[in-house]
Amino acid sequence: MHHQPSMFGYPKEDAVAGVVVFLVALPLCLGIAVACGVPPVSGLIAGIVGGTVVPWISRSPLSVTGPAAGLTSIVLAEVIHLGGIPPFLAAVMVAGGLQVLFGVLRTGRYAALVPSAVIKGMLAAIGITIIWKQLPVAVGVTGGLTDIPAQFNTSAGIIAAVSLAVLYGWKHTPLAKFKLISPALIVVVLASVLARVLDGAGLGLLPSHFVDVPLGGVGALWSALPRPDMTAFANPAVWVAGATIAVVASIETLLSLQAVDRLDPLKRHSPPDRELLAQGAANAVSGFLGGLPVTAVIVRSGANVAAGGRERMSSLVHGVLLLLAVIFFGALLNQIPLAALAAVLIQVGLNLCKPALFSTQVKLGVTQLLPFAITIAAVLALDLLKGVIVGIVMGIVFVLYENARRAVVAEKDAKGVWRMRFRRDGTFVSKPGIMAVLDEVDDGEEVVIDGTGEYIDHDVKEVLATFAADARHRQIKVTLVGIDMTHAQAGGGH
Repeated sequence: MHHQPSMFGYPKEDAVAGVVVFLVALPLCLGIAVACGVPPVSGLIAGIVGGTVVPWISRSPLSVTGPAAGLTSIVLAEVIHLGGIPPFLAAVMVAGGLQVLFGVLRTGRYAALVPSAVIKGMLAAIGITIIWKQLPVAVGVTGGLTDIPAQFNTSAGIIAAVSLAVLYGWKHTPLAKFKLISPALIVVVLASVLARVLDGAGLGLLPSHFVDVPLGGVGALWSALPRPDMTAFANPAVWVAGATIAVVASIETLLSLQAVDRLDPLKRHSPPDRELLAQGAANAVSGFLGGLPVTAVIVRSGANVAAGGRERMSSLVHGVLLLLAVIFFGALLNQIPLAALAAVLIQVGLNLCKPALFSTQVKLGVTQLLPFAITIAAVLALDLLKGVIVGIVMGIVFVLYENARRAVVAEKDAKGVWRMRFRRDGTFVSKPGIMAVLDEVDDGEEVVIDGTGEYIDHDVKEVLATFAADARHRQIKVTLVGIDMTHAQAGGGH
């Protein structure tokens, strides 16, 4: 079924869904910004841009765009590496331009080349990073894990514990059946009230333990936004960071797009290249306005589907509501404890690296487990892009290994004749396995080599020609079936 790009075809359903997505997105936008070490308003700006720019360009009816937990580790690393937020925002603009180029060149289909084990490893590593970065925030600590004993704040710890209890206990409450109620929003409201109660009991939080959104309307918001450093475009490191963001954000977007299309009750297909154009435009605008990089995100998109969303209008509504919240309700946002947002993000991190994911990879065997584990280790030890590259290389190595080891199968029949059959295409990577099988043939025996229906490249044909030439001296009878040996020379022409 071809999707007709009409944004306003379901106004009633999309208005309701847009409100639900806004309620889910608000704490996530704030929390992801805090996790990235940037001002909370940068996360809100990213959500606003994702909601108000992408729907006009994208043709994905149900996908919702905003700041993504999957980019947290990149933002953390690159802000430090580039020397601050202004040059990083320039890198976000570069990423947007590159994504537009990806869309123009129609590269969306190539995301499928990234092995599944590598993608799972990348997401698990992101989840681990989020958890260890947010544990100190959850207990009111401004440093790292090693600073927790010295800086532990009892009030923050209580708020985080209660927040996690609500998040994980929500599905067991009668309120879970109401789609309009977001457990993350309930957590931030409850945490704000709890902070006041604890303050009255003499266990107050410090001002630095709360969200800090600029007050004073549009003018104050505009003046408080970080600005990209336009001179940073001359820095090669900015382009490397931009390429990293563009590649990872594009992969995450396209994976989310596939997942959301499967959830679509109308079974529509979202064009991936068009989505890359939309995401690129949004990242360019977000970076220019001081926002975080954005992707299509499955949590908000899934909430959109569950709330009955039908078209891109729901995403637009959510973006407009985020804008109104920043302009008119900043005072309320500033009453949200960071510990509550940390709890929301810890839940996100645990979902990305849940134990079931690891047990599944173990059951799939070493060829899936090792690329998965190596990707996690590489991402944690290096950075996200280098870790993914290492994972892809390992994935290729295992594919080559499997092809080399299992390209052919050989057995002796009742008459003592070796029957060697190609089970897949015979390429240069299959040569070690083929030569190992041929080495088992003794002098005076007979061997039938069947390549019917398979592609056999010239390298393999030369191996077979060399074996056939040697076989005459060893009284071995060789029969080739379904293999054109034209131009194949014994010894490979050396």
